Amino acid sequence: MLNDRIIDSIGNTPLIHLALNKHSKANGFAKLEMMNPFGMKDRVAKRTILRAKESGVLKDGMPIVESSSGTLALGVTLVGTYLGHEVHIVTDPRIDLLTLTKLQALGAHVHIVEHMSKGGWQSARLEYLFQFLKENPDAFWLRQYENPENPASYIELAQELITDLERVDVLVGAVGSGGSLGGTARELKKYFPNLKVLAVDAVGSAIFNQEDYPKRLQGGLGNSLIPSNVDFEVIDEVHWLNDSEAFGWTLELARNEKLFTGNSSGSVYAVMRWLGDQLPNGTNVVGIFPDRGDRYIQTLFNGDYREKQGLVPVDVSAKPIKVQYRTHVKSWSYSTLEKDQVLSGVYQEEGCEFGE
Repeated sequence: MLNDRIIDSIGNTPLIHLALNKHSKANGFAKLEMMNPFGMKDRVAKRTILRAKESGVLKDGMPIVESSSGTLALGVTLVGTYLGHEVHIVTDPRIDLLTLTKLQALGAHVHIVEHMSKGGWQSARLEYLFQFLKENPDAFWLRQYENPENPASYIELAQELITDLERVDVLVGAVGSGGSLGGTARELKKYFPNLKVLAVDAVGSAIFNQEDYPKRLQGGLGNSLIPSNVDFEVIDEVHWLNDSEAFGWTLELARNEKLFTGNSSGSVYAVMRWLGDQLPNGTNVVGIFPDRGDRYIQTLFNGDYREKQGLVPVDVSAKPIKVQYRTHVKSWSYSTLEKDQVLSGVYQEEGCEFGE
């Protein structure tokens, strides 16, 4: 497919049928957002920046700034510098060398905060960003955690799924800023009102009322804050995986499905594989796979690193434990967002409680 501009290559990512496991009755599909130029959040950068330019909020020559330690930084730099803007990325020491190298090669100005604040790295980055805005009042800030253009960026993703599949019964996605899962789910529910939405988070993330642990090793999902773009109304269930589980299932995903991804995708895969033999025959389960594994070669995919961090091999026969919402969790657990409520729709019709 010929595109006149690199930013026109964002979107229309592949959808593939996963094998899951030999006991699977449901159909598993992976939406490979990792096949965007730099990852899923290229969509957010493209829509947000173009809309800001169309509305006149972002004028020619104005700088762009955003807080990110991962794929959004790359997307903002791709789109912003391509359109002639100076791009400033505020990040922290957790940024991997590959991402940092890409940002610098694309022309971003990278600002690395030195110390974690009481609210974690995200809070420290935002404090730095606020100071940057004071010194550069004409700068355009994307505000990924609260800008409605973030979830709106995924309307096209949902439309791509509608084109490719007769129906979507279950949507599984990792949550960081909240935009991808909420935006995709909102649009899909217009066509599939019985859609069930499962959020995947990290143990030690504060998003779903857990105690924040800023030193967690997982990247790409979780948060020390509760972003306003997290759409709790459309989420039926949340799963938490710890670092060992997330890393282990990412390795399993590479071995079993030949997909080299980040740990967000690995955690989504774990939930999808478990769902495969929990749900009725023919149920269509779609997982959103955000980014490639390249930036994790020195951590997740490095055996010495995993051993040093005390990460244990994943038990592929393990099943999540159901807990009441707000229960403190340390390993793969899940909870409905409305306690003790049996979800309706396709699962109830088959006589089984979803998530059991």
